Amino acid sequence: MTISPERATGRRTRAVDAALALALWGCSVLGAMLFSAGSRVPEEVWRAELLSAIACLAVYGARRRPRTAVVVSTGCTVTAGALGYLLTPLMLAPLMAALFWLAYLTGPRTTRAYGAVATAMVVVTGVLDNPTDHTVLLRTVGPVLWLLLPLAAGSKGRLRQAYLESMHARAAHAERTREEEARLRVAEERLRIARELHDVVAHHMAVAHAQAGTAAHLAPTHPGQAQKILAELAGTTASALLELQATVGVLRQSDDPDSLEPSPGLARLPELLTACASAGLEVTVTTEGEQRPLSPGVDLTAYRIIQEALTNATKHASDHTARVLLTYSASRLLIKVTNDGTATAPALPGGGFGLMGMRERAHSIGGDLRAGPGPRGGFEVTTALPLHTQFLEAALEAFPATGPADAPTDVRRTTALRTEDEATA
Repeated sequence: MTISPERATGRRTRAVDAALALALWGCSVLGAMLFSAGSRVPEEVWRAELLSAIACLAVYGARRRPRTAVVVSTGCTVTAGALGYLLTPLMLAPLMAALFWLAYLTGPRTTRAYGAVATAMVVVTGVLDNPTDHTVLLRTVGPVLWLLLPLAAGSKGRLRQAYLESMHARAAHAERTREEEARLRVAEERLRIARELHDVVAHHMAVAHAQAGTAAHLAPTHPGQAQKILAELAGTTASALLELQATVGVLRQSDDPDSLEPSPGLARLPELLTACASAGLEVTVTTEGEQRPLSPGVDLTAYRIIQEALTNATKHASDHTARVLLTYSASRLLIKVTNDGTATAPALPGGGFGLMGMRERAHSIGGDLRAGPGPRGGFEVTTALPLHTQFLEAALEAFPATGPADAPTDVRRTTALRTEDEATA
């Protein structure tokens, strides 16, 4: 038969309480044999033994009923004092144990009330027993000091227990918080990797699909052009594999010798336009304003948004043309990707994960994105991305951690993005 840990602990506790009660009874019996010079000595010791036994039985159950234990042990102690027994520390031992458990298990108000009443009754008994005796000081001051000792010890033990419980609760709360934060970080990282994989796979697969379809259409009549497109198709699939490897590379350690190239940016825009042209989409790029250096996060976000918008145009634009407008201002980069064809249902907002991913990317760095039918037909994607200039860089120096709660919103977003960029690179 298996005994549960709770039952085993309960048995050990009862055994300890029984041993304590037996030891207290022995102390009381020994104390009943002590008397001061000149005082009357009780003729029968069995009365003290009986009173001590009752008090010790009450102390045995003090863990469950501390108030009852104090009342019973006080009554037995006062009765023993009235019978003429000298209230030495040995005679007061059961009452002292009961007061300790009372102070340890109850609140300060209950401890003060019961402790004051018990002490007063013991002192009054000592005074009334023989008020002319020269040992009256011993009968009054001594019990007061001895009874204050367990009250102080029990109160200190209660405070220490409360402190330990609060520390355990705080540690448990911190552990739960760490687990929740870890789960949140894992979910965010999985979403980020899923977004990267979608952008890479969707673009290259759309271009490869268009190239394969065009080559199949031209093969019977223009085999030379079909052969050229098939050669470009091999380059498209090779580029897709390289970007997939770079995306999966974020799961590696930063000191991995096989770590791959950093994330793409607007510097690779010509390669993207070449891939779109091989799929039959003519793209015109116009730049307005003075070009400014972009932070890695903004550069990656701008590239991915343009890539996803051109992927949608490759799949859905009926006129196979698209225009990209890059406008640099003092504080932001405005990107507009438009086509004048017919916007089909999959390209409308909410039609797939591509538009959702573009919005998430723009919002993650403090930007905004709008996608929908253009004013002259077709489809239009417009996004405004902040240029993280000297103000935000200075703010990042002032808040170098992972974005404190009192830091500006753009600072927190920039800090989080910088961490993400370092992990991706």
